[in-house]
Amino acid sequence: MSEKAVCLLSGGIDSSTVVGIALSQAYDCSALSFDYGQRHSRELDSSRDIAKFYGIQRRVATINLSDITSSALTGQSEIDNRPLEDISKSIPNTYVPARNIIFLSIAASYAESIGARHIFIGANAVDYSGYPDCRPAFYNAFESALNIGTVAGEIKPFRIHVPLQYLTKAEIIKTGVKLGVPYHLTTSCYRGQEKACGKCDSCLLRLQGFMEAGIPDPIEYEDFPGFYREFLKKNRLMF
Repeated sequence: MSEKAVCLLSGGIDSSTVVGIALSQAYDCSALSFDYGQRHSRELDSSRDIAKFYGIQRRVATINLSDITSSALTGQSEIDNRPLEDISKSIPNTYVPARNIIFLSIAASYAESIGARHIFIGANAVDYSGYPDCRPAFYNAFESALNIGTVAGEIKPFRIHVPLQYLTKAEIIKTGVKLGVPYHLTTSCYRGQEKACGKCDSCLLRLQGFMEAGIPDPIEYEDFPGFYREFLKKNRLMF
């Protein structure tokens, strides 16, 4: 019998790839998404479509972090547009304080309730926007905390899987393409418009990843940054 796993599914590239990885490893996966007071619902629509594509159950946990946190992602300020080379130099205003701690705690509660001991998350310590809760030390410490602080953890330890931790965005995309991950259903833009803005940190890192993977991004954009336009022209993918 396959072991049960809870996969955090935001609707973006990383979390969708992680679901593909977990399924390829024969885990019995349940997806968990969050309606946390974010400024748009587009990622929830994407996570729904991705779960449907994979044929897995998806639950949505509703919490309103906009009541207690200050972040551009929860609408307290405008989202910054930063040059690609500046993204890793400082914590962006899209950082939601302790978000991954909160999400993983809820995921652990859900996992314990359904008898799952495996939690998958798409965090990455290479191509990221400076978020402190994407670092390996955090996940090692949190896994230990779960196993000390839960009844289930004392019986059979939880395992937090972070399979993308040391992969570049290009490596993640290549892995996902091999697994048939439906990137055309994903969304990454912080602004959540009908078309991705092509200017926010998340759009820039996504487009850089596809460019370095040598694969055109299948979603629509309002505009492209110069480096991606050059990639399209060079490969005759843009008229």
